[in-house]
This record gives sequence, structure tokens and C-alpha cells, in this order.
Amino acid sequence: MVSKTEEEQVNRLENQVENGGGGAWEYLCLVRKLKLRRSDKVLKYGVAILKDPKKRSALGPEEWTLYEQVAIAAMDCQRLDLAKDCIKDLRAKFPQSRRVDRLEAMWLEAKGSWADAEKAYSSLLEENQFDQAIHKRRVAMAKARGNLSEAIEWLNKYLEIFMADHDAWRELAEIYVSLQMYKQAAFCYEELILSQPTSPLYQLAYADVSSYWRLFLFF
Repeated sequence: MVSKTEEEQVNRLENQVENGGGGAWEYLCLVRKLKLRRSDKVLKYGVAILKDPKKRSALGPEEWTLYEQVAIAAMDCQRLDLAKDCIKDLRAKFPQSRRVDRLEAMWLEAKGSWADAEKAYSSLLEENQFDQAIHKRRVAMAKARGNLSEAIEWLNKYLEIFMADHDAWRELAEIYVSLQMYKQAAFCYEELILSQPTSPLYQLAYADVSSYWRLFLFF
């Protein structure tokens, strides 16, 4: 979770870049470090750097990190043509890269080619079942399609491997609540309370879903 100080730092840098004060690369690095998805700004500033040969060459090896960042932002903004160009350049540079394989699968997902994307993700997981990013993409894709039962299935499979992922437990709980599956949601919050016993948010959420569950049983 991004702290208030970090958010203020990002906003300050963003305003600086927007007002012509420079710092675009620093902004992009900070957004990437904090795992934010300010895709419109990333696309705007990233493309400007990539189009400038001097700025691009000054990045050294980080140039390819920027290509990846811009590709993801372009997919978020439905600029699939631009994303494809970035991925093509990355593939030429790293022909055997799994990260590029993942980007290609994400591009299929962004295009709405669900079956092809699922096939690509499954293939990647066969090679490495511990790839958290791919597991999470499958969950996100299922949710985007409105298939919550499939999202539940993928999240449960993910949590069999990554039991300590609090965000995944919370996401699963929220899906269960949306489907009025309060008993299952309560179990998720129990897991969160066991791992973070001092968090009042999880205790309150557990109390809420437990009360709904009892009410549901009563009726």
C-alpha cells in the first residue's frame, strides 16, 4: 500500500513534469517502484523519452525496462498498436525472455482474445508454477469476463501456493461477499486475522460477514 508521503511525492513529481520542470524519468521510476498504474501519464512521458534518441540512449540497459513499462501502460489505455510495437522491440532484443512471453499473453488478453490468452498463461505456468504475476493475470481476466466462479477457482489455486498473500485472501473474501457466500468469506478473514492479529480492519470485516452468515442461516 502506498503511503501518504509516497503519494504526495508522486503527485509533486507529476505536477513538475506537467509544468515543464523535467523529471519524467524519475517519475516513471517512482511509479514503477511503487507499483502504481498511472497509465495515461506513463504512456505520455514514456513515449516522449523513447522517441528522443538522446534521452533513450542515456538510459542504458534501463531503456528496455521503459519499453516494458510503456507496453503495459499502452495496453491499459487500449493503445494496442503501440503496445505491440514495444513488445516487438523487446522480443527482438530478448528472443527467449519469459517476461516478453508474459507481455504477449497480456496483449492477447487486452485484445479480448480470452482463449488464446488463457492458453498462453497456462503454458507459462506449466514452465513455472510459481509465477505470481501470471496467476494474478488469470484471476483478473476471469473477473474482467464476469466469471467470478472461475476467479474463485484461480484464487484458491494461487493461495495453495502463496498462502501468505494477504491481498489475495482479501480479494477472495470480497468476491465471496459479492456472491453472498458469507461462510467462505469468513474463512478468508480468519486467515487474515491469524496472519495479522492486530489489524482491526480484518476483525471488523470478519464480524460483519459472520453476522450476515448467521442471519442467512436464520432465514
